[in-house]
Amino acid sequence: MRIEDQPAYVLHARPWRETSLLVEVLSLEHGRLGLLARGVQGPKKQALRAALQPLQAIRFDAQQTGELAQLRRAESQDVAPRLHGNAMLAGFYINELVMRLTPRQDPMPELYEAYGQLRAQLDQPATLAWSLRRFERDLLDALGVGFDWCCAADGEPIDPAARYRLDPLQGPLRLLSERNNERRSLATGSALLALAVDQQPDNSDLASLRLQMRAVLLHHLGGRGLKSWEMLGELPRSQP
Repeated sequence: MRIEDQPAYVLHARPWRETSLLVEVLSLEHGRLGLLARGVQGPKKQALRAALQPLQAIRFDAQQTGELAQLRRAESQDVAPRLHGNAMLAGFYINELVMRLTPRQDPMPELYEAYGQLRAQLDQPATLAWSLRRFERDLLDALGVGFDWCCAADGEPIDPAARYRLDPLQGPLRLLSERNNERRSLATGSALLALAVDQQPDNSDLASLRLQMRAVLLHHLGGRGLKSWEMLGELPRSQP
C-alpha cells in the first residue's frame, strides 16, 4: 500500500543499525504507524532528521509492505513546541500513552485531532493539567472504552457533591461510606461533570481526577505502568 502526502505527528524515534531510524507516528488516515527511515545520517539529511523528532508535525510518503512502512519522504509542517520542565514531561507522557494503548494501522481521526489540540497547549502551564485530563478522556473514547461522564454506573445522574471511583469496566461508582482516606483519593462529581461538558473545573476538583484517570489507564495498559509516570511521580503533587 502506498501512503502519499499523509499528515502525522511524530511520537518516537530511535536509531536502527548505523544510518537509519525506527519512527512511530500518529497519522490522520492510518492511525499509528511504524516507519523505517533509511539513510538519515549526514549533513544533507539534517532537515529529515529534524522532521522525525517527537512532537513534530509532518507530511510523509511511505510504502506499507508489512508491519513497518518504508519511509520515502518526510517534511516538517511547522516548528515543534519548545518545551521545558513539566511541559516536556507531559509531551513525553502523551507520546508514550498513545504508543502503548493504540494499535497500529487503526484509523482514529478524532484522536489525531485531540493530539493536535493538546500539542498546541503543552506550553500553557495554567491549563496543562486540564489539557492532559481532556486528552486522557478523548483517548479512552477513541479506544471505545470511555464513559458517560454524566451518569454513574448504576444509571443515576452524577451528583456534583458526591465522590466517585472510576471502575475501568463499569464507569463511575459513587462512594457510599464516609471514610476520609478513601474519599480524598476519589474524583468529585463536579470534576466528572466538567469533563462531560468540556469546561475546566476549579483546581481542587481538577486535582481529584488525576489518580482515578490513572487507575483506568493502568487497567487498559495491562497493569504495567508508564516510564513517564515514574518521572512525574518525582514532581510535587500539585504538578500534572
